[in-house]
Amino acid sequence: MQMTDNAKNLDLLMHVPLKVTAQLGTCRMQVRDLLKLGKGTVIELDRLAGGPVDLLVNDRLVARGEIVAIDENFGVRVTELIEKP
Repeated sequence: MQMTDNAKNLDLLMHVPLKVTAQLGTCRMQVRDLLKLGKGTVIELDRLAGGPVDLLVNDRLVARGEIVAIDENFGVRVTELIEKP
């Protein structure tokens, strides 16, 4: 069976590495506060506990999800796909 041109083009992209980030939240702080951070320091983020996690691909928001634990590892269960603007 012969591949279509679209299938060949898509196959070329299947091996391109992407940076995937699960972002729990963000905060802004001054350098002096950053230098005071130590073991056990708690940093308040701009999200509520249990809230959605942003899933970014190459720094672009593509989905939202929830944190899940799998054995001793963490993962993200996708709950919402973001439409293209």
